[in-house]
Amino acid sequence: MNYKKLPWRGIIVSLILLISFCFLVYTLIIKNSLTTPTNNINVRTGPNLSYSVKDTLKKGQRIHIMTKKENWYKIRYQDNTGWVASWLVNKPKKGTITTKLSEATIVLDPGHGGSDSGALSQGNQEERTYTLQQAKMVEKQLKRYGTNVIMTRKGNQTVSLGDRAELATDNHADAFISFHYDSSPIADSATGFTTYYYHTSTSLRLAKTVNSEFSDLPLTNRGVKFGNFLVIRDNLRPALLLEMGYINTKKDFSQIKSTRYQKRVAVDITKGLNAYFKNLKK
Repeated sequence: MNYKKLPWRGIIVSLILLISFCFLVYTLIIKNSLTTPTNNINVRTGPNLSYSVKDTLKKGQRIHIMTKKENWYKIRYQDNTGWVASWLVNKPKKGTITTKLSEATIVLDPGHGGSDSGALSQGNQEERTYTLQQAKMVEKQLKRYGTNVIMTRKGNQTVSLGDRAELATDNHADAFISFHYDSSPIADSATGFTTYYYHTSTSLRLAKTVNSEFSDLPLTNRGVKFGNFLVIRDNLRPALLLEMGYINTKKDFSQIKSTRYQKRVAVDITKGLNAYFKNLKK
């Protein structure tokens, strides 16, 4: 009986090619997959903060990156697709823990600016003017310690909220501080300053330490509170948002616009940051 020779060589080559192809596909899937590093990451309908939020991701959720547009990823998760900010899902670079203010990188964020005037005083003075003055005063104090200071804006220009938060992540900032002034629905009905944080794991300790140094300011310390503000929510670095008085309260505004108050705030923030870094474990 004659048997036809089986094409073993061809079969083996085909199997090798198939295995190689499967391995390549698997590698690409793994390479383009990420695990979300934190909770409450917004999934949007498009690659910009102006698009609506369609869903939120939990910490540890697996996502697959389909494509990238500027600083946004189009992702597939479970049976859905959407867009997320790349700086929220990229793992920050690991580095040594900063324990000295002279070794730190601090991002200072003067709120509003450009087309966004912010809140107004009773005399229509704009919040954006005083947030910049305060941030520059803090910058001056920090540079005396040799701190690397990065400003989200240095003049009256428009900077998106996402870009402000991303600047901290991209520069592996040791702290991010956003400066604002509060406003109440009724003028002269509220007073005082508040320290806000969003992420407990990265920012609560910083918030408490900095706020504890505000012991001799002439306005009421309203304490440390959770705040759902984009610049600290969409921020993977230790981040605070400071509301340093009510701009439409005459008593508060008299302090807000004074150089003396701004300097005292700057000195206290610097002392708070110094204490924060000294207490970090190496």
